[in-house]
Amino acid sequence: MFETLKKATLDKIFVLMAEYAADPRTDKIDLGVGVYKDDTGLTPIMNSVRKAEQRIHDTAMTKTYMGVVGNKGFSAAVVDLALGGIVDLKRVRTVNGAGGTGALSILMNVLSRARPGGRIFISDPSWPNHWPMAELVGLKPHYYPYFDPRTRRVDFPAMMKMIDSLTTDDIVLLHGCCHNPTGANLAREQWDQVAECLRRTGAFPLVDLAYLGFGDGLEEDAYGVRKVVSSVPESMVAFSASKNFGLYRERAGVAIAIGKNETDAEIVSSQMQNVIRATISQTPDHGAEIVRVILEDRELRAEWQAELTAMRERMKRLRVKLAEAIRQRSNSKDFDFIAEHSGMFSLLGLPPAVVERLKVKDGVYMINDSRINVAGIPEDRVGELADYLLAAVR
Repeated sequence: MFETLKKATLDKIFVLMAEYAADPRTDKIDLGVGVYKDDTGLTPIMNSVRKAEQRIHDTAMTKTYMGVVGNKGFSAAVVDLALGGIVDLKRVRTVNGAGGTGALSILMNVLSRARPGGRIFISDPSWPNHWPMAELVGLKPHYYPYFDPRTRRVDFPAMMKMIDSLTTDDIVLLHGCCHNPTGANLAREQWDQVAECLRRTGAFPLVDLAYLGFGDGLEEDAYGVRKVVSSVPESMVAFSASKNFGLYRERAGVAIAIGKNETDAEIVSSQMQNVIRATISQTPDHGAEIVRVILEDRELRAEWQAELTAMRERMKRLRVKLAEAIRQRSNSKDFDFIAEHSGMFSLLGLPPAVVERLKVKDGVYMINDSRINVAGIPEDRVGELADYLLAAVR
């Protein structure tokens, strides 16, 4: 049986993780894997999460199935958090996903049933998993222009030229906020233009909302997704609780579908449930219940928001410090874009050979396209990292 198979290509992020783990150097720096890290280099469990888990431990009476749609309280709280009442809930249907990736997979499966072999347009560049996920369900991925490597900003005219040429049979995958891998994001007025373009052309928006609250704030980061879903008759949103609740291994996500009307929403709901039943049968609940408990409790929610704010402000501070350290050493503004970007990532624009040299010579690990996880920067070593980067590009 297995003689017909060829070795699959491994995800470059997980390959880098293995290399980093095997590196014996104690002064190595991990800017690769996209997880939040605190000042000690650890990915912490939030205090609000610990309290919610303890409450669940003390009060839970069963571990039986939740049903195919999953934890309804979790989904309802997420819809309120992400959409803020911007659309009629009669048009909204949800199911839990195994993380944001699981939610996105469910939605892509349904879209592939609605448009077999349909075209899905993905930003260039994008999260590396977007393309293979689309291919796996039979959609035909294409790129739309997004990032200008010369300016390190969004190439908005090129992006809009492509999106404006799409049809009602096309799907557009949008990063709701905190673009991965570039860190370059749309301004509010640009979101307004994207939403109007989608309304006019009828192209279908699929929004990947993986970093809500990591950019400029919960309300600020939700602007784009809310503008889009309120401007078009149909849309989908994949929400992840991995980053903003620190629940990476718990796999908590929500697949959100918005139909033209209640009848269409029910049809899509049945399709989402059918996908779940045919793949994993039931979705995990522990992380979902943690989020539900936090969002439905006023004190826990306030504590979580304070913790999220601290995480976001730390990443902003690291961005500014690194940009300033490079400018002071080089008398150049070439890396000022790091402070202008937002979210967890920035794309530095370094050649693969330079990225490899940083890894081998200095123990600085980043993805080979030079995407860095800003949260992985040790704050007490910002100057040292600036020296490494400048030496590598000279």
